[in-house]
Amino acid sequence: MKIDVLTLFPAMFAGPLDESIIKRAREAGRLDLAIHNLRDYAHDRHKTVDDRPFGGGPGMLLKPEPIFEAVESLAHEGTRVILLSPAGRPFNQAIAGDLAGLEHLLMVSGHYEGFDERVREQLADDELSIGDYVLTNGALPVMVIIDAVTRLLPGVLGDEDSAQQDSFSQGLLEFPQYTRPADFRGMTVPEVLLSGNHAEIARWRAEQARLRTEERRPDLLAKRSGGLME
Repeated sequence: MKIDVLTLFPAMFAGPLDESIIKRAREAGRLDLAIHNLRDYAHDRHKTVDDRPFGGGPGMLLKPEPIFEAVESLAHEGTRVILLSPAGRPFNQAIAGDLAGLEHLLMVSGHYEGFDERVREQLADDELSIGDYVLTNGALPVMVIIDAVTRLLPGVLGDEDSAQQDSFSQGLLEFPQYTRPADFRGMTVPEVLLSGNHAEIARWRAEQARLRTEERRPDLLAKRSGGLME
């Protein structure tokens, strides 16, 4: 998979995207990742990428000219152009799975008060948000989405089944898990997990996942039972 990122803060991406699973995916050729500075597509002396909004109001907006030039330079047939902003649809595991099946993502990180509306209307194929809160810019959301998508790419995880057992992958939170020792300070592992009975273990895990989701995220169960999972 190829992912291009358009941002005003390329230095923010050094470190998080050079470690752990993402690092291994890049080294193995599973992920081709490139970070581009939006100011490289502004041609005035000051590399201006923002301006005041028409009609007044606080803050600044990202101008259309550099974004249009950048997207037209980087995108091709098959590219999904994604804007990151609080106005986007909520990102979730199902969307991560959809994105992991694509050939090329071009992710445009927002800043200031957002984008000139013409960017949304003419360039964006999708607009995503990672939550109902405001961040300084879209760099962190871009990194979150890249991480979630990368671990779903074929061959990235050591155990291909582990992604299918993650929280949200089946519309439920993950079941409780334990490791050695079986008795730690009087806190013992459930007997069923020590039984070696794989059918019973699978039933216990499914029930525990349902109970945990019912307790902590009943909204997920409501979506699941109503057939509304995206």
